[in-house]
Amino acid sequence: MSIEEFESWSLTIGISGLIGWMLLIIWKMGKESKAGKFGYFVLFLSLGLGFVGFLAKNILVSILEH
Repeated sequence: MSIEEFESWSLTIGISGLIGWMLLIIWKMGKESKAGKFGYFVLFLSLGLGFVGFLAKNILVSILEH
């Protein structure tokens, strides 16, 4: 495994772990504020939009490499 491959895997795994942690924080925030279904939707939509960019970038890179 080259250094570039290791860095790529480390970045993907690390960022994915952080995304999971952030989703847990968003869920806990909604639970503590007693947000209803719409509240959870708004929280995950507004705070989770950054994750979409990361995932879309990875998908586009993997598609364009082939």
